[in-house]
Amino acid sequence: MGQLHVELVAADGKVWEGDASQVIARGVEGDLGILPRHAPLMTVLQPGHVRIDADGGRHDFEVDGGFLTVDSDNVTIVSETARTS
Repeated sequence: MGQLHVELVAADGKVWEGDASQVIARGVEGDLGILPRHAPLMTVLQPGHVRIDADGGRHDFEVDGGFLTVDSDNVTIVSETARTS
């Protein structure tokens, strides 16, 4: 099925980077599920939970908003703060 390359970045630096099978986050228009081969997308994030399902397990973070982009199986999440939940 393929993989996503995900980067989660906060103001103080990179929080997480790696390959994942899916990303779940809450955009301003509702919950998003990002899988490989997703159409290009840019959205503003609501403060809340971001879930990254990777080969090494599930990674859960709390973000204070920000934005998420998807382009050619590359997912970038940028937030002022991001911490492990």
